[in-house]
Amino acid sequence: MSLKKKPVTGMKDILPAEMQVREYVMNQIRETYGGFGFNSIETPCVEHIENLSSKQGGDNEKLIFKIMKRGEKLNLETAQMENDLVDSGLRYDLTVPLSRYYSNNAAVLPAPFKSLQMGSVWRADRPQRGRFRQFVQCDIDILGDPTRLAEIELILATTTLLGKIGFKGYTVRINDRNILKGMAAQCGFSEESYDQVFIILDKMDKIGMDGVAGELKEAGYPEENIKNYLSLFETVTRDASGVRSLKEVLKDAMDPEQAENLAAIIDSVSAITTSQFKIEFDPTLVRGMSYYTGTIFEILVDGFPGSVGGGGRYDKMIGKFTGMDTPACGFSIGFERIITILMEEGFTVPGSEERFAFLIEKGVSDAVMNEAVKEAMNERAKGKTVLVSQMNKNKKFQKESLIKEGYTQFKEFYKEALKETN
Repeated sequence: MSLKKKPVTGMKDILPAEMQVREYVMNQIRETYGGFGFNSIETPCVEHIENLSSKQGGDNEKLIFKIMKRGEKLNLETAQMENDLVDSGLRYDLTVPLSRYYSNNAAVLPAPFKSLQMGSVWRADRPQRGRFRQFVQCDIDILGDPTRLAEIELILATTTLLGKIGFKGYTVRINDRNILKGMAAQCGFSEESYDQVFIILDKMDKIGMDGVAGELKEAGYPEENIKNYLSLFETVTRDASGVRSLKEVLKDAMDPEQAENLAAIIDSVSAITTSQFKIEFDPTLVRGMSYYTGTIFEILVDGFPGSVGGGGRYDKMIGKFTGMDTPACGFSIGFERIITILMEEGFTVPGSEERFAFLIEKGVSDAVMNEAVKEAMNERAKGKTVLVSQMNKNKKFQKESLIKEGYTQFKEFYKEALKETN
């Protein structure tokens, strides 16, 4: 059987030029979030299958890369169900592992705990632009703070980061799951129907108001309920005053304080931030994860399909592990999507140090080779990056490739003479 040189579908090799951008963005993430008091942690890439299949991860639970039992635990002859073969899986996000981590270590962690976690996750998804089966997520979470200060800090930290790497003019969409439920209840939908109604509502940006109305009708809901429901979305404004107007309309269907909390978050972020973005109330924002219990948010960048970040409050998840609910709120940036945008725009790492390449002609004497390596070592001792490499036959192509990797200065060592080029 011949070996395959291409990576597995949905996964990719990362070339040096992209790797430089990735490392730059990762360093900006650590520096920026560290300045907001977030602590770096790490969790295993493999999780217990019970945790991954706890009906907290929405459709992602259908995309788990499952891992078979090993050794004596694996008995193919007696296995009757999938659970007899599987005991773990690759994590599909960082929130479930974080909840387990906090539940296991809360006694030795500060309260509230501000967490920063970066790492690969895996989903058996359909690959497309900016979406892979293995990809890096970057999450910040605040555990143990029930107040809106958590949401405000998460939004400000994330938008500060995006500003540092050159993003501006994007939109932070924000909503609250309690408002979603209040709107549905106000218009006569039963609690049992919420999940289906919200799944259809989540398609609003793709199929429009008429499409949502059609699917709700097809699902068997009364026309009066549908008409009243969609009229709420047509009249509400996309700002804090829109939230407050809904608060009055929904006062019998939800706690008015929940709506006021969302409006206050929008007001505070708008008043405090120095970054260039819009924060917009979007009553159609749903987010697929069933573990969200309150505020939810997403980031949209013009010209890029789908969100490049998102998150929300998930106050019930840690209680699944400990039996005691713990306030929790998080924001995840779409690291791979951000890198895709930067690479497509020809992003170059700002303030990169000058990089030198010493090219040695084949067949030079040991004395010439040693001279080149010694000079390179002297420059490296000064903090400079110096590549020492044999000169290729196609020197022009070799230099062009090195320039793409950031090398700007070249020095050539020959059998008979030394040449310097820029």
